Amino acid sequence: MNNLISPNHVIKSGLCIGCGSCVAQQNEGAKMAFDSFGQLIPTGSPQWLGRPSAALSQTCPFSPHAPHEDQLSAINFPESRHFSPLIGRYEQAYVGYSNQVDIRSNGSSGGMVSWIANTLLDLGLIDGVAHVVPASAPSQGQPLFHYRISRTQEELQEGAKSRYYPTDLSQILQLITATPGKYAVVGIPCFIKAVQLLRNTDPIFKERIRYTLGLFCGHMKSSKMVESFALQSGIPFQNVATLDFRAKQSGRPANLYFAKFSLKNGQNREYNWELLADGDWGAGFFMNSACNFCDDVVSETADISFGDAWIEPYASDDQGTNVVIVRSKGLLEILKNGIQTHKLELKEVNAAFVQQTQDAGLRHRREGLSFRLSAFPPKLALTKRVAPAYDRIPISKRISYRLRYLISFWSHRVFWLATKVGQPLLYVLWAKIIGKIYHQLIYHRNLFATLILGFKAALMAMGTNLLFSLAIIKMNTVPEQQHDPLETHLVIRALVYPFLFSLILTPLFIFLKKRNQHTRYFKGIAVLLLCTIFIVELLIRSNFLLTVPYSIYALTSIVFLNFFLKKPVS
Repeated sequence: MNNLISPNHVIKSGLCIGCGSCVAQQNEGAKMAFDSFGQLIPTGSPQWLGRPSAALSQTCPFSPHAPHEDQLSAINFPESRHFSPLIGRYEQAYVGYSNQVDIRSNGSSGGMVSWIANTLLDLGLIDGVAHVVPASAPSQGQPLFHYRISRTQEELQEGAKSRYYPTDLSQILQLITATPGKYAVVGIPCFIKAVQLLRNTDPIFKERIRYTLGLFCGHMKSSKMVESFALQSGIPFQNVATLDFRAKQSGRPANLYFAKFSLKNGQNREYNWELLADGDWGAGFFMNSACNFCDDVVSETADISFGDAWIEPYASDDQGTNVVIVRSKGLLEILKNGIQTHKLELKEVNAAFVQQTQDAGLRHRREGLSFRLSAFPPKLALTKRVAPAYDRIPISKRISYRLRYLISFWSHRVFWLATKVGQPLLYVLWAKIIGKIYHQLIYHRNLFATLILGFKAALMAMGTNLLFSLAIIKMNTVPEQQHDPLETHLVIRALVYPFLFSLILTPLFIFLKKRNQHTRYFKGIAVLLLCTIFIVELLIRSNFLLTVPYSIYALTSIVFLNFFLKKPVS
Protein backbone atom coordinates (compact mmCIF):
# COMPACT_ATOMS: atom_id res chain seq x y z
CA MET A 1 0.00 0.00 0.00
CA ASN A 2 1.55 3.29 -1.12
CA ASN A 3 1.22 6.71 0.53
CA LEU A 4 0.16 5.50 3.97
CA ILE A 5 -1.54 8.11 6.12
CA SER A 6 -0.86 9.29 9.68
CA PRO A 7 -3.25 10.86 12.23
CA ASN A 8 -1.80 14.27 11.34
CA HIS A 9 -2.65 13.76 7.67
CA VAL A 10 -6.30 13.31 8.58
CA ILE A 11 -6.44 16.09 11.21
CA LYS A 12 -4.70 18.71 9.09
CA SER A 13 -6.93 17.90 6.12
CA GLY A 14 -10.00 18.67 8.23
CA LEU A 15 -11.19 15.08 7.78
CA CYS A 16 -11.01 13.79 11.36
CA ILE A 17 -14.54 13.04 12.54
CA GLY A 18 -13.33 12.13 16.04
CA CYS A 19 -14.41 8.47 16.05
CA GLY A 20 -11.36 7.40 18.09
CA SER A 21 -10.62 4.27 16.05
CA CYS A 22 -6.95 5.24 15.65
CA VAL A 23 -6.55 5.81 19.41
CA ALA A 24 -8.22 2.48 20.20
CA GLN A 25 -5.58 0.64 18.17
CA GLN A 26 -2.47 2.12 19.85
CA ASN A 27 -0.71 1.68 23.21
CA GLU A 28 1.49 4.78 23.17
CA GLY A 29 -0.58 7.01 25.46
CA ALA A 30 -2.63 8.77 22.80
CA LYS A 31 -6.15 9.87 23.68
CA MET A 32 -9.07 11.83 22.29
CA ALA A 33 -9.49 15.46 23.37
CA PHE A 34 -11.44 18.56 22.38
CA ASP A 35 -9.68 21.09 20.17
CA SER A 36 -10.33 24.83 20.45
CA PHE A 37 -13.43 24.48 18.26
CA GLY A 38 -15.04 21.82 20.46
CA GLN A 39 -14.30 18.94 18.08
CA LEU A 40 -12.74 15.67 19.27
CA ILE A 41 -9.37 14.83 17.72
CA PRO A 42 -6.59 12.39 18.65
CA THR A 43 -3.75 13.80 20.71
CA GLY A 44 -0.47 12.12 21.55
CA SER A 45 3.25 12.23 20.98
CA PRO A 46 4.48 13.98 17.83
CA GLN A 47 6.02 10.67 16.77
CA TRP A 48 2.70 8.80 16.93
CA LEU A 49 0.71 11.62 15.33
CA GLY A 50 3.14 11.91 12.44
CA ARG A 51 3.77 8.21 11.83
CA PRO A 52 2.03 6.75 8.74
CA SER A 53 0.64 3.29 9.33
CA ALA A 54 -1.10 0.54 7.40
CA ALA A 55 -3.57 -0.01 10.25
CA LEU A 56 -4.81 3.58 10.18
CA SER A 57 -4.85 3.64 6.38
CA GLN A 58 -7.13 0.59 6.37
CA THR A 59 -9.47 1.55 9.23
CA CYS A 60 -9.92 5.34 9.28
CA PRO A 61 -13.40 6.06 7.83
CA PHE A 62 -11.98 8.98 5.84
CA SER A 63 -8.85 7.21 4.62
CA PRO A 64 -8.42 7.19 0.83
CA HIS A 65 -7.15 3.60 1.18
CA ALA A 66 -10.22 2.26 2.99
CA PRO A 67 -13.09 0.78 0.96
CA HIS A 68 -16.03 3.12 0.46
CA GLU A 69 -19.54 2.29 1.68
CA ASP A 70 -20.66 0.38 -1.43
CA GLN A 71 -17.54 -1.77 -1.35
CA LEU A 72 -17.80 -2.40 2.38
CA SER A 73 -21.48 -3.31 2.13
CA ALA A 74 -20.73 -5.73 -0.72
CA ILE A 75 -18.30 -7.50 1.61
CA ASN A 76 -20.65 -7.61 4.61
CA PHE A 77 -24.01 -8.05 2.85
CA PRO A 78 -23.22 -9.85 -0.43
CA GLU A 79 -26.67 -11.46 -0.78
CA SER A 80 -28.87 -8.41 -0.13
CA ARG A 81 -32.23 -8.46 -1.91
CA HIS A 82 -32.21 -4.77 -2.85
CA PHE A 83 -29.76 -2.05 -3.82
CA SER A 84 -30.26 1.68 -4.17
CA PRO A 85 -27.47 4.12 -5.10
CA LEU A 86 -28.63 6.46 -2.31
CA ILE A 87 -29.38 4.06 0.56
CA GLY A 88 -27.17 1.11 -0.37
CA ARG A 89 -27.83 -2.61 0.02
CA TYR A 90 -30.71 -3.81 2.18
CA GLU A 91 -33.14 -6.66 2.82
CA GLN A 92 -36.22 -4.64 3.72
CA ALA A 93 -37.23 -1.10 4.74
CA TYR A 94 -40.03 -0.08 7.08
CA VAL A 95 -41.74 2.96 8.54
CA GLY A 96 -43.32 2.81 11.98
CA TYR A 97 -42.68 2.65 15.71
CA SER A 98 -42.59 0.53 18.84
CA ASN A 99 -45.99 -0.21 20.42
CA GLN A 100 -44.33 -0.26 23.83
CA VAL A 101 -45.40 3.17 25.06
CA ASP A 102 -42.55 3.64 27.54
CA ILE A 103 -39.93 2.90 24.86
CA ARG A 104 -41.47 5.15 22.22
CA SER A 105 -42.12 8.09 24.56
CA ASN A 106 -38.59 7.93 25.95
CA GLY A 107 -36.95 8.10 22.53
CA SER A 108 -36.46 11.00 20.14
CA SER A 109 -38.40 9.23 17.40
CA GLY A 110 -40.39 5.98 17.26
CA GLY A 111 -38.35 4.04 19.82
CA MET A 112 -37.05 1.46 17.35
CA VAL A 113 -33.37 1.67 18.35
CA SER A 114 -34.21 0.99 22.00
CA TRP A 115 -36.60 -1.82 21.04
CA ILE A 116 -34.01 -3.65 18.94
CA ALA A 117 -31.29 -3.20 21.59
CA ASN A 118 -33.61 -4.46 24.36
CA THR A 119 -34.71 -7.43 22.25
CA LEU A 120 -31.13 -8.46 21.46
CA LEU A 121 -30.39 -8.44 25.21
CA ASP A 122 -33.58 -10.37 26.03
CA LEU A 123 -32.78 -13.05 23.47
CA GLY A 124 -29.25 -13.43 24.78
CA LEU A 125 -27.78 -12.55 21.41
CA ILE A 126 -25.57 -9.91 23.04
CA ASP A 127 -24.17 -9.22 26.50
CA GLY A 128 -24.07 -5.44 26.17
CA VAL A 129 -24.80 -2.43 23.99
CA ALA A 130 -22.20 0.29 23.35
CA HIS A 131 -24.13 3.55 23.07
CA VAL A 132 -24.03 7.21 24.12
CA VAL A 133 -25.29 8.23 27.56
CA PRO A 134 -25.21 11.48 29.57
CA ALA A 135 -22.18 11.92 31.83
CA SER A 136 -23.20 11.31 35.44
CA ALA A 137 -21.60 14.44 36.90
CA PRO A 138 -19.80 16.45 34.20
CA SER A 139 -17.23 18.88 35.52
CA GLN A 140 -16.03 22.04 33.82
CA GLY A 141 -14.32 21.20 30.53
CA GLN A 142 -15.50 17.57 30.58
CA PRO A 143 -17.88 16.14 27.95
CA LEU A 144 -21.60 16.08 28.67
CA PHE A 145 -22.00 12.69 26.94
CA HIS A 146 -19.86 9.59 26.43
CA TYR A 147 -20.02 6.01 25.19
CA ARG A 148 -20.85 3.27 27.70
CA ILE A 149 -21.68 -0.43 27.57
CA SER A 150 -25.16 -1.04 28.99
CA ARG A 151 -26.12 -4.54 30.07
CA THR A 152 -29.69 -4.09 31.34
CA GLN A 153 -32.87 -2.51 30.00
CA GLU A 154 -32.71 0.11 32.76
CA GLU A 155 -29.22 1.11 31.68
CA LEU A 156 -30.32 1.15 28.04
CA GLN A 157 -33.09 3.65 28.80
CA GLU A 158 -30.48 6.12 30.06
CA GLY A 159 -29.05 6.20 26.55
CA ALA A 160 -32.31 6.71 24.66
CA LYS A 161 -32.69 9.97 22.70
CA SER A 162 -30.54 11.66 20.05
CA ARG A 163 -27.27 13.26 21.17
CA TYR A 164 -26.05 16.02 18.86
CA TYR A 165 -22.73 16.18 20.63
CA PRO A 166 -19.21 14.86 19.84
CA THR A 167 -18.30 11.53 21.43
CA ASP A 168 -15.73 8.90 20.54
CA LEU A 169 -15.37 5.12 20.52
CA SER A 170 -11.76 4.83 21.69
CA GLN A 171 -12.32 3.72 25.28
CA ILE A 172 -15.28 1.50 24.44
CA LEU A 173 -13.34 -0.29 21.69
CA GLN A 174 -10.44 -0.84 24.08
CA LEU A 175 -12.90 -2.20 26.66
CA ILE A 176 -14.37 -4.61 24.08
CA THR A 177 -10.85 -5.76 23.24
CA ALA A 178 -10.12 -6.42 26.91
CA THR A 179 -13.49 -7.94 27.85
CA PRO A 180 -14.72 -11.09 26.11
CA GLY A 181 -18.40 -11.03 25.24
CA LYS A 182 -20.98 -10.33 22.53
CA TYR A 183 -21.71 -6.68 21.81
CA ALA A 184 -23.84 -4.38 19.69
CA VAL A 185 -22.58 -0.90 18.80
CA VAL A 186 -24.90 2.06 18.15
CA GLY A 187 -23.47 4.93 16.12
CA ILE A 188 -23.70 7.44 13.31
CA PRO A 189 -22.60 6.41 9.77
CA CYS A 190 -18.89 7.27 10.00
CA PHE A 191 -18.58 5.56 13.42
CA ILE A 192 -20.31 2.42 12.13
CA LYS A 193 -18.03 2.44 9.10
CA ALA A 194 -15.01 2.66 11.42
CA VAL A 195 -16.33 -0.31 13.42
CA GLN A 196 -16.96 -2.37 10.28
CA LEU A 197 -13.46 -1.61 9.00
CA LEU A 198 -12.06 -2.81 12.33
CA ARG A 199 -14.23 -5.95 12.20
CA ASN A 200 -12.87 -6.73 8.74
CA THR A 201 -9.23 -6.36 9.82
CA ASP A 202 -9.20 -7.53 13.46
CA PRO A 203 -10.56 -10.99 14.40
CA ILE A 204 -11.28 -9.91 18.00
CA PHE A 205 -13.69 -7.20 16.88
CA LYS A 206 -15.13 -9.56 14.27
CA GLU A 207 -15.93 -12.14 16.95
CA ARG A 208 -17.14 -9.79 19.71
CA ILE A 209 -19.08 -7.07 17.88
CA ARG A 210 -22.06 -9.08 16.67
CA TYR A 211 -24.37 -6.24 15.56
CA THR A 212 -24.06 -2.65 14.40
CA LEU A 213 -27.07 -0.36 14.86
CA GLY A 214 -26.69 2.71 12.66
CA LEU A 215 -28.35 6.11 12.98
CA PHE A 216 -29.26 8.36 10.07
CA CYS A 217 -27.16 11.51 10.27
CA GLY A 218 -27.38 15.06 8.93
CA HIS A 219 -23.99 16.02 10.33
CA MET A 220 -21.98 16.07 13.55
CA LYS A 221 -22.08 19.18 15.73
CA SER A 222 -19.24 20.47 17.88
CA SER A 223 -19.58 20.81 21.67
CA LYS A 224 -19.79 24.57 21.21
CA MET A 225 -23.36 24.28 19.95
CA VAL A 226 -24.52 23.40 23.47
CA GLU A 227 -22.55 26.35 24.87
CA SER A 228 -24.17 28.63 22.28
CA PHE A 229 -27.66 27.34 23.10
CA ALA A 230 -27.04 27.88 26.83
CA LEU A 231 -25.70 31.39 26.18
CA GLN A 232 -28.78 32.38 24.18
CA SER A 233 -31.07 30.81 26.79
CA GLY A 234 -29.51 32.86 29.59
CA ILE A 235 -28.07 29.80 31.32
CA PRO A 236 -24.46 29.82 32.57
CA PHE A 237 -22.91 26.80 30.86
CA GLN A 238 -21.25 25.63 34.07
CA ASN A 239 -24.74 25.12 35.53
CA VAL A 240 -25.77 22.65 32.80
CA ALA A 241 -25.92 19.00 33.91
CA THR A 242 -27.22 17.57 30.63
CA LEU A 243 -29.40 18.39 27.63
CA ASP A 244 -32.29 16.67 25.87
CA PHE A 245 -31.87 17.95 22.33
CA ARG A 246 -35.35 16.88 21.26
CA ALA A 247 -37.77 17.01 24.18
CA LYS A 248 -41.17 15.52 23.38
CA GLN A 249 -44.47 17.05 24.43
CA SER A 250 -48.00 15.89 23.73
CA GLY A 251 -49.49 17.79 20.79
CA ARG A 252 -46.15 19.19 19.62
CA PRO A 253 -44.95 17.86 16.22
CA ALA A 254 -41.85 15.69 16.35
CA ASN A 255 -40.13 17.89 13.76
CA LEU A 256 -40.43 20.95 16.02
CA TYR A 257 -37.23 20.70 18.07
CA PHE A 258 -37.18 21.89 21.68
CA ALA A 259 -33.96 21.75 23.71
CA LYS A 260 -34.52 20.84 27.35
CA PHE A 261 -31.73 21.83 29.73
CA SER A 262 -31.37 19.92 32.98
CA LEU A 263 -29.50 22.12 35.44
CA LYS A 264 -27.31 21.03 38.33
CA ASN A 265 -29.77 22.60 40.79
CA GLY A 266 -32.50 20.23 39.57
CA GLN A 267 -34.40 22.75 37.42
CA ASN A 268 -35.40 22.13 33.78
CA ARG A 269 -35.76 24.72 31.03
CA GLU A 270 -37.01 24.30 27.46
CA TYR A 271 -36.22 26.43 24.43
CA ASN A 272 -37.41 26.26 20.82
CA TRP A 273 -34.55 25.69 18.40
CA GLU A 274 -36.22 27.98 15.86
CA LEU A 275 -35.86 30.96 18.19
CA LEU A 276 -32.09 30.51 18.50
CA ALA A 277 -29.76 32.36 16.15
CA ASP A 278 -28.03 29.12 15.10
CA GLY A 279 -31.00 26.77 15.60
CA ASP A 280 -31.54 26.05 11.89
CA TRP A 281 -29.96 22.62 11.48
CA GLY A 282 -29.70 22.88 7.70
CA ALA A 283 -27.65 26.08 7.82
CA GLY A 284 -24.65 24.10 9.10
CA PHE A 285 -23.64 26.02 12.23
CA PHE A 286 -20.91 24.16 14.18
CA MET A 287 -20.75 21.34 11.61
CA ASN A 288 -17.66 19.16 11.86
CA SER A 289 -15.47 19.91 8.85
CA ALA A 290 -15.25 16.20 7.92
CA CYS A 291 -19.03 16.10 7.46
CA ASN A 292 -18.63 18.27 4.37
CA PHE A 293 -16.97 15.28 2.68
CA CYS A 294 -19.21 12.42 3.81
CA ASP A 295 -21.65 10.75 1.41
CA ASP A 296 -23.51 8.40 3.79
CA VAL A 297 -26.76 9.62 5.34
CA VAL A 298 -28.45 6.34 6.30
CA SER A 299 -25.60 4.28 7.85
CA GLU A 300 -25.26 2.11 4.77
CA THR A 301 -22.72 -0.25 6.40
CA ALA A 302 -24.79 -1.02 9.52
CA ASP A 303 -26.69 -4.29 10.09
CA ILE A 304 -29.76 -2.16 10.68
CA SER A 305 -30.21 1.61 10.60
CA PHE A 306 -32.79 4.03 11.92
CA GLY A 307 -33.91 7.56 11.10
CA ASP A 308 -36.86 9.90 11.33
CA ALA A 309 -39.72 9.83 8.84
CA TRP A 310 -39.54 13.50 7.82
CA ILE A 311 -42.60 13.47 5.58
CA GLU A 312 -46.28 13.81 6.39
CA PRO A 313 -48.27 12.43 8.05
CA TYR A 314 -45.35 11.12 10.13
CA ALA A 315 -43.33 14.32 10.64
CA SER A 316 -46.06 16.04 12.65
CA ASP A 317 -46.79 13.03 14.87
CA ASP A 318 -45.94 14.22 18.40
CA GLN A 319 -44.57 10.79 19.39
CA GLY A 320 -42.21 10.40 16.43
CA THR A 321 -41.94 7.76 13.71
CA ASN A 322 -38.91 5.79 12.53
CA VAL A 323 -37.67 4.75 9.12
CA VAL A 324 -35.85 1.41 9.46
CA ILE A 325 -33.48 -0.18 6.92
CA VAL A 326 -32.58 -3.81 7.62
CA ARG A 327 -29.52 -5.49 6.10
CA SER A 328 -29.04 -8.44 8.47
CA LYS A 329 -31.29 -11.43 7.78
CA GLY A 330 -31.27 -12.33 11.48
CA LEU A 331 -32.47 -8.86 12.51
CA LEU A 332 -35.11 -8.98 9.78
CA GLU A 333 -36.59 -12.10 11.40
CA ILE A 334 -36.63 -10.34 14.78
CA LEU A 335 -38.55 -7.43 13.27
CA LYS A 336 -41.04 -9.74 11.56
CA ASN A 337 -41.68 -11.49 14.87
CA GLY A 338 -42.20 -8.12 16.54
CA ILE A 339 -44.78 -7.20 13.91
CA GLN A 340 -46.60 -10.56 14.27
CA THR A 341 -46.76 -10.22 18.06
CA HIS A 342 -47.97 -6.60 17.78
CA LYS A 343 -44.96 -5.24 19.62
CA LEU A 344 -44.12 -3.18 16.53
CA GLU A 345 -46.27 -1.12 14.19
CA LEU A 346 -44.27 -1.28 10.97
CA LYS A 347 -45.21 -0.94 7.30
CA GLU A 348 -42.99 -2.07 4.44
CA VAL A 349 -41.72 0.75 2.22
CA ASN A 350 -39.42 0.98 -0.80
CA ALA A 351 -36.18 2.87 -1.42
CA ALA A 352 -38.01 5.81 -3.00
CA PHE A 353 -39.99 6.33 0.21
CA VAL A 354 -36.85 6.26 2.36
CA GLN A 355 -35.13 8.69 0.00
CA GLN A 356 -38.09 11.04 0.20
CA THR A 357 -37.92 11.11 4.00
CA GLN A 358 -34.23 12.11 3.82
CA ASP A 359 -34.39 14.20 0.64
CA ALA A 360 -32.53 17.28 1.89
CA GLY A 361 -29.77 15.28 3.57
CA LEU A 362 -29.21 13.05 0.55
CA ARG A 363 -29.10 16.04 -1.79
CA HIS A 364 -26.54 17.79 0.44
CA ARG A 365 -24.39 14.64 0.71
CA ARG A 366 -24.41 13.72 -2.96
CA GLU A 367 -24.97 16.72 -5.24
CA GLY A 368 -23.63 19.06 -2.55
CA LEU A 369 -20.58 16.85 -2.03
CA SER A 370 -19.78 16.90 -5.75
CA PHE A 371 -19.84 20.71 -5.56
CA ARG A 372 -17.61 20.83 -2.45
CA LEU A 373 -15.11 18.37 -3.95
CA SER A 374 -14.80 20.79 -6.86
CA ALA A 375 -14.93 24.12 -5.01
CA PHE A 376 -13.21 23.17 -1.71
CA PRO A 377 -11.16 19.99 -2.32
CA PRO A 378 -9.55 18.61 0.87
CA LYS A 379 -5.79 18.29 1.11
CA LEU A 380 -6.05 14.52 1.50
CA ALA A 381 -7.31 12.84 -1.67
CA LEU A 382 -10.57 11.00 -1.04
CA THR A 383 -12.22 7.99 -2.65
CA LYS A 384 -15.87 9.01 -2.87
CA ARG A 385 -18.84 7.65 -4.79
CA VAL A 386 -19.54 11.01 -6.43
CA ALA A 387 -17.21 12.86 -8.76
CA PRO A 388 -16.33 16.55 -8.42
CA ALA A 389 -18.73 18.73 -10.39
CA TYR A 390 -19.35 22.43 -10.70
CA ASP A 391 -20.89 23.59 -13.97
CA ARG A 392 -23.37 20.70 -14.01
CA ILE A 393 -24.91 21.93 -10.75
CA PRO A 394 -27.51 24.72 -11.16
CA ILE A 395 -26.25 28.07 -9.94
CA SER A 396 -28.98 28.50 -7.28
CA LYS A 397 -27.88 25.25 -5.63
CA ARG A 398 -24.25 26.30 -5.81
CA ILE A 399 -25.25 29.42 -3.86
CA SER A 400 -26.84 27.23 -1.15
CA TYR A 401 -23.96 24.76 -0.92
CA ARG A 402 -21.32 27.48 -0.83
CA LEU A 403 -23.10 29.44 1.89
CA ARG A 404 -23.61 26.34 4.07
CA TYR A 405 -19.94 25.47 3.72
CA LEU A 406 -18.90 28.99 4.72
CA ILE A 407 -21.29 29.00 7.71
CA SER A 408 -19.91 25.66 8.90
CA PHE A 409 -16.34 26.97 8.52
CA TRP A 410 -16.77 30.39 10.12
CA SER A 411 -19.18 29.53 12.95
CA HIS A 412 -16.38 27.68 14.78
CA ARG A 413 -13.95 30.52 14.34
CA VAL A 414 -16.32 33.38 15.17
CA PHE A 415 -17.50 31.64 18.36
CA TRP A 416 -13.90 30.95 19.38
CA LEU A 417 -12.87 34.56 18.76
CA ALA A 418 -15.92 36.04 20.51
CA THR A 419 -15.27 33.83 23.54
CA LYS A 420 -11.56 34.63 23.49
CA VAL A 421 -12.18 38.39 23.70
CA GLY A 422 -14.81 37.89 26.40
CA GLN A 423 -17.74 38.98 24.21
CA PRO A 424 -19.63 35.79 23.30
CA LEU A 425 -22.71 37.81 22.33
CA LEU A 426 -20.73 39.01 19.31
CA TYR A 427 -21.08 35.48 17.98
CA VAL A 428 -24.84 35.57 18.55
CA LEU A 429 -25.05 38.86 16.62
CA TRP A 430 -23.00 37.37 13.77
CA ALA A 431 -25.15 34.21 13.75
CA LYS A 432 -28.35 36.27 13.56
CA ILE A 433 -27.04 38.32 10.64
CA ILE A 434 -25.65 35.38 8.69
CA GLY A 435 -28.79 33.37 9.48
CA LYS A 436 -30.97 36.11 8.00
CA ILE A 437 -28.78 36.27 4.90
CA TYR A 438 -28.90 32.48 4.59
CA HIS A 439 -32.69 32.31 4.81
CA GLN A 440 -33.16 35.16 2.33
CA LEU A 441 -30.73 33.59 -0.13
CA ILE A 442 -32.30 30.15 0.23
CA TYR A 443 -35.84 31.49 -0.11
CA HIS A 444 -34.97 33.75 -3.06
CA ARG A 445 -32.12 31.69 -4.48
CA ASN A 446 -33.64 31.43 -7.97
CA LEU A 447 -33.96 35.20 -8.09
CA PHE A 448 -30.35 35.73 -6.98
CA ALA A 449 -29.16 33.07 -9.40
CA THR A 450 -30.91 34.77 -12.32
CA LEU A 451 -29.43 38.15 -11.36
CA ILE A 452 -25.96 36.59 -11.23
CA LEU A 453 -26.45 35.07 -14.68
CA GLY A 454 -27.59 38.46 -16.00
CA PHE A 455 -24.48 40.06 -14.52
CA LYS A 456 -22.24 37.39 -16.08
CA ALA A 457 -23.91 37.96 -19.45
CA ALA A 458 -23.23 41.71 -19.14
CA LEU A 459 -19.55 41.08 -18.33
CA MET A 460 -19.13 38.74 -21.28
CA ALA A 461 -20.85 41.20 -23.62
CA MET A 462 -18.66 44.07 -22.34
CA GLY A 463 -15.51 42.08 -23.04
CA THR A 464 -16.67 41.10 -26.51
CA ASN A 465 -17.75 44.65 -27.34
CA LEU A 466 -14.47 46.13 -26.15
CA LEU A 467 -12.51 43.77 -28.40
CA PHE A 468 -14.76 44.74 -31.32
CA SER A 469 -14.39 48.47 -30.60
CA LEU A 470 -10.60 48.20 -30.30
CA ALA A 471 -10.51 46.49 -33.71
CA ILE A 472 -12.56 49.33 -35.24
CA ILE A 473 -10.34 51.98 -33.61
CA LYS A 474 -7.20 50.25 -34.86
CA MET A 475 -8.53 50.14 -38.42
CA ASN A 476 -9.56 53.81 -38.38
CA THR A 477 -6.65 55.43 -36.52
CA VAL A 478 -5.06 58.41 -38.31
CA PRO A 479 -1.48 59.04 -37.06
CA GLU A 480 -1.60 62.85 -37.03
CA GLN A 481 -4.84 62.97 -35.11
CA GLN A 482 -4.43 63.44 -31.36
CA HIS A 483 -7.94 62.35 -30.48
CA ASP A 484 -10.98 61.07 -32.33
CA PRO A 485 -14.34 61.52 -30.49
CA LEU A 486 -15.54 58.38 -32.26
CA GLU A 487 -13.19 56.31 -30.12
CA THR A 488 -14.77 57.60 -26.92
CA HIS A 489 -18.28 56.91 -28.21
CA LEU A 490 -17.33 53.38 -29.22
CA VAL A 491 -15.81 52.49 -25.83
CA ILE A 492 -18.62 54.10 -23.83
CA ARG A 493 -21.31 52.25 -25.76
CA ALA A 494 -19.33 48.99 -25.62
CA LEU A 495 -19.61 49.19 -21.81
CA VAL A 496 -22.96 50.89 -21.36
CA TYR A 497 -25.15 48.77 -23.64
CA PRO A 498 -24.46 45.42 -21.88
CA PHE A 499 -25.12 47.02 -18.50
CA LEU A 500 -28.26 48.73 -19.78
CA PHE A 501 -29.68 45.61 -21.41
CA SER A 502 -28.90 43.49 -18.35
CA LEU A 503 -30.55 46.08 -16.11
CA ILE A 504 -33.71 46.07 -18.24
CA LEU A 505 -33.99 42.51 -19.52
CA THR A 506 -32.93 40.49 -16.45
CA PRO A 507 -35.73 41.81 -14.18
CA LEU A 508 -38.09 41.51 -17.14
CA PHE A 509 -37.05 37.87 -17.59
CA ILE A 510 -37.69 37.19 -13.87
CA PHE A 511 -41.10 38.89 -14.12
CA LEU A 512 -42.12 36.89 -17.19
CA LYS A 513 -40.78 33.61 -15.79
CA LYS A 514 -42.95 33.92 -12.69
CA ARG A 515 -45.91 34.01 -15.06
CA ASN A 516 -44.52 31.26 -17.31
CA GLN A 517 -44.44 33.71 -20.23
CA HIS A 518 -40.68 34.16 -20.64
CA THR A 519 -40.40 31.83 -23.66
CA ARG A 520 -43.17 33.69 -25.55
CA TYR A 521 -42.36 37.30 -24.90
CA PHE A 522 -38.72 37.68 -23.83
CA LYS A 523 -37.11 37.41 -27.27
CA GLY A 524 -39.76 39.63 -28.82
CA ILE A 525 -39.22 42.37 -26.26
CA ALA A 526 -35.45 42.06 -26.68
CA VAL A 527 -35.74 42.49 -30.47
CA LEU A 528 -38.05 45.46 -29.95
CA LEU A 529 -35.47 47.03 -27.63
CA LEU A 530 -32.73 46.38 -30.21
CA CYS A 531 -34.76 48.11 -32.94
CA THR A 532 -35.40 51.05 -30.61
CA ILE A 533 -31.67 51.42 -29.93
CA PHE A 534 -30.95 51.33 -33.68
CA ILE A 535 -33.55 54.04 -34.46
CA VAL A 536 -32.43 56.28 -31.56
CA GLU A 537 -28.76 55.98 -32.56
CA LEU A 538 -29.63 56.69 -36.19
CA LEU A 539 -31.52 59.81 -35.20
CA ILE A 540 -28.68 61.01 -32.93
CA ARG A 541 -25.79 60.26 -35.26
CA SER A 542 -27.61 60.77 -38.58
CA ASN A 543 -25.11 58.26 -39.99
CA PHE A 544 -26.13 54.73 -40.87
CA LEU A 545 -22.53 53.39 -40.88
CA LEU A 546 -21.86 54.72 -37.38
CA THR A 547 -25.10 53.23 -36.11
CA VAL A 548 -24.16 49.70 -37.20
CA PRO A 549 -21.44 49.02 -34.55
CA TYR A 550 -23.69 50.41 -31.81
CA SER A 551 -26.44 48.06 -32.89
CA ILE A 552 -23.92 45.20 -32.88
CA TYR A 553 -23.09 46.08 -29.26
CA ALA A 554 -26.77 45.87 -28.37
CA LEU A 555 -27.17 42.62 -30.30
CA THR A 556 -24.16 41.09 -28.52
CA SER A 557 -25.72 41.98 -25.18
CA ILE A 558 -28.99 40.30 -26.16
CA VAL A 559 -27.23 37.16 -27.43
CA PHE A 560 -25.28 36.70 -24.19
CA LEU A 561 -28.33 37.41 -22.03
CA ASN A 562 -30.37 34.90 -23.99
CA PHE A 563 -27.59 32.31 -23.63
CA PHE A 564 -27.06 32.74 -19.88
CA LEU A 565 -30.68 33.19 -18.88
CA LYS A 566 -31.62 29.95 -20.62
CA LYS A 567 -29.38 28.04 -18.19
CA PRO A 568 -31.23 26.16 -15.41
CA VAL A 569 -31.04 27.91 -12.05
CA SER A 570 -32.61 25.22 -9.86
